[in-house]
Amino acid sequence: MRPLPVGEDALLVECASGEEAGALHAELLRRRSEGTLPGVTEIVPAARTVLLCGLAEPRRFATLLAQWDIPPMPPAMRETVEIPVRYDGPDLAEVAAMWGVTAGEVARIHSQARFRVAFCGFAPGFGYLTGLPERYAVPRMATPRTAVPAGSVGLAGAYTGIYPRSSPGGWQLIGTTDAVLWDPTREPAALLAPGTPVRFVADGAL
Repeated sequence: MRPLPVGEDALLVECASGEEAGALHAELLRRRSEGTLPGVTEIVPAARTVLLCGLAEPRRFATLLAQWDIPPMPPAMRETVEIPVRYDGPDLAEVAAMWGVTAGEVARIHSQARFRVAFCGFAPGFGYLTGLPERYAVPRMATPRTAVPAGSVGLAGAYTGIYPRSSPGGWQLIGTTDAVLWDPTREPAALLAPGTPVRFVADGAL
């Protein structure tokens, strides 16, 4: 881990991998829930970093952090969010070709995987989900679409994501869902939060 001071009261911790960042995030949440993480006002995980805000002495905290024994990422403590999905995306056939399987097999592989929200970003409610084996990673589109419909389920690199609203995007779209990812009138507004386990449920026969 490489801690970097940010501004006057924050620390950005660079990790060697997404798994290490996830383990650090889980440990920080555990310590905060136990009341042994005073002063931290916000914990923001990303692909390979974790940002800590509200530190009175970021450099001193970095020294303490180096002494921690951080266990591997624990099993998910939150309830699994099930998301119904129709595997009817415009890039389904192309993804199937990249995987060397049929379109139906893409749906089967994806719906049988167990996902976890690694971090959130891009748009309110957008979670970056890990869980597919590395061999199923696919590149982003060479030319992004100017408008991707809300509810589109896409793949990019090692991640699966769901567009919470219509926006430009370059992910490979394999399906659609009616799940509401972001609702300001709901508490919490985001359906998915870092650490949340997710399972896609195929809507219709595979």
